[in-house]
Amino acid sequence: MSRRTRTAVFAAGAVVLVVLFAFAVAGLPPFGDSDHPYRDLAIAAALRQSTPNVVSSLTFDVRGFDTLGEEMILLGSVVGAVALLRPRPDETVRNRSETATHPSIALIAYVFLPLTLLLGFDLLVHGHLTPGGGFQGGVVLATGLHLLYLSGGYDAMRRLRPLSWYEWVEGLTTAAFAAAGLIGVRNFLPRGTFQQLFSAGTVPILNILVGFAVGAGAVVLLAQFLTQAIALEEKGH
Repeated sequence: MSRRTRTAVFAAGAVVLVVLFAFAVAGLPPFGDSDHPYRDLAIAAALRQSTPNVVSSLTFDVRGFDTLGEEMILLGSVVGAVALLRPRPDETVRNRSETATHPSIALIAYVFLPLTLLLGFDLLVHGHLTPGGGFQGGVVLATGLHLLYLSGGYDAMRRLRPLSWYEWVEGLTTAAFAAAGLIGVRNFLPRGTFQQLFSAGTVPILNILVGFAVGAGAVVLLAQFLTQAIALEEKGH
């Protein structure tokens, strides 16, 4: 694609974005208005769906299509990073890439690795009950996994992190999230008992799917940067 074509595509997209943004701003209520219908409707909807965490109710029920769009943006970012940072024909990935780890840092990472993973799973599972949720839990899970890099070095992390697995998890969970939303545009599962683990219908399921998609996407994304920084070398060197 030539520079002129890229500029034309960008200009067309920018015009559409500006028009939509202008319509959105024009429809906003006056500044300082005491009437907040969205707030009142959101809280009522969360109570009807037995979702104590109103943010999760908004994200995975009232504004589920927006969340799907955000997940597609993340997927596109990961795919773009993989495409841009792939090794060039004159580069190769070293089989071994020694990285030095200070003993005190390694000890702290060993201690916090299981705790961080446990916290990430807790945020996923209880995201419809307490502050947290899929996006936050996924990032925490990816952070916990990368403590392997601080504790055992790059090669240890690469051995315990089969990258192809995370690529499949990213794609499959994103597809499953879209399918779950299309099967029932509204919350279609039993809502259970308020403030109990098995409640809120589809909200906890979508929370978990998004969490794994975000976590796997972050792992794949960071893997490209680590490979560029540590493991790539020019052929013949």
